[in-house]
Amino acid sequence: MNPQARDGRNGQTPRSEQENQRVKNMGRKWHAGVLGATGIVGQRLVKLLAEHPWFELTEVAASERSSGRTYSEAVRWHLETPIPEAARHLVVKGVAPTLDCDFVFSALDSSVAGPVEEDFARAGYPVVSNSRNHRMDVDVPLLIPEVNAAHLAAIPVQQKSRGYDTGFIVTNPNCSTAGLVLVLKPLADAFGLERIFVVTLQAISGAGYPGVASMDIQGNVVPFISGEEEKMESEPQKLLGKWDGTRFVEAGLGISAHCNRVPVLDGHLECVSLGLKKIASLAEVREALRTFEVDHELAALPTALRHPVIVMDEENRPQPRRDVEAGEGMAAVVGRIRECPLHDVKLTLLSHNLLRGAAGAALLNAELLAARGFIKDRSPRRAVKLAEPAAR
Repeated sequence: MNPQARDGRNGQTPRSEQENQRVKNMGRKWHAGVLGATGIVGQRLVKLLAEHPWFELTEVAASERSSGRTYSEAVRWHLETPIPEAARHLVVKGVAPTLDCDFVFSALDSSVAGPVEEDFARAGYPVVSNSRNHRMDVDVPLLIPEVNAAHLAAIPVQQKSRGYDTGFIVTNPNCSTAGLVLVLKPLADAFGLERIFVVTLQAISGAGYPGVASMDIQGNVVPFISGEEEKMESEPQKLLGKWDGTRFVEAGLGISAHCNRVPVLDGHLECVSLGLKKIASLAEVREALRTFEVDHELAALPTALRHPVIVMDEENRPQPRRDVEAGEGMAAVVGRIRECPLHDVKLTLLSHNLLRGAAGAALLNAELLAARGFIKDRSPRRAVKLAEPAAR
């Protein structure tokens, strides 16, 4: 991903001189570590960090079988582009909170992520997690910056209740939830939401590597993904709810999800029917989605899109093969907006499960945390100059 903020429909958006100066005044790059760096999401993070104007990858960590080897020796690289030079010769370390970095991304498997993330937060590291373990904790923000940036107010409460100093945990949602809630947000703001019925067609890359056996998925659809429906029915309640200063108050939505694995490499397609609180025409629904725009603070983040929802008018779009890279993988693409005979409106949406739903989501969360001062320099002797973004 080119680390510049982009308009989902019209290419690059200009950064003001004031924003350029703010970035230059930060004076250095924050040093980042990646836990679970050899996995599918970890590899995406390594690639994204190699070109990032604010963050520099300084540490990669993984299981014991990988530690002690260089990253190029330890990783089975699955991306089309080569391993970034900045990562190739880094020595893989164990997942212990002794890494030389300002914060960590966690792309760990959920079987080990929970206590490891707590250990890092307790040791003073901000933890930006893609794992599911702490998403629904009562004091942990489940974050999509375009949806619920205000939930970061929970961090001081988390630190106080858990005895953390500079450390904390922030998570991004499940890959199928991410695209759904990004589309629900402007509709919830404009009309209110009551009921959501969603059927997902989820790409095989969402299962990690080696993932689903070829004999199970070739020419087939598997109508079960362990834990997925439960996450889709619970996470939007927190994401679209409120932080009241002491706890998260759920949105109180009626949600039913059916989740299926399909033989598509990247991109989760979702068929959604919605019950609205206010009567709205299809034209009004399209306009609410098409004009959804993030505020000035978010638009200034390197990975952000000013318009993160793209509306397509073709009757047969979106399609994973054609549209999954829209907005460099950070957009939610919506089409087939039409009346629903059971609810009010139905639509089809597509999002990139490894970018909008995983690595890119975590990167955007880290950018917002850095911009708001939640990420500190853990090594005062550092003076690495922050790369100035190209004029846009």
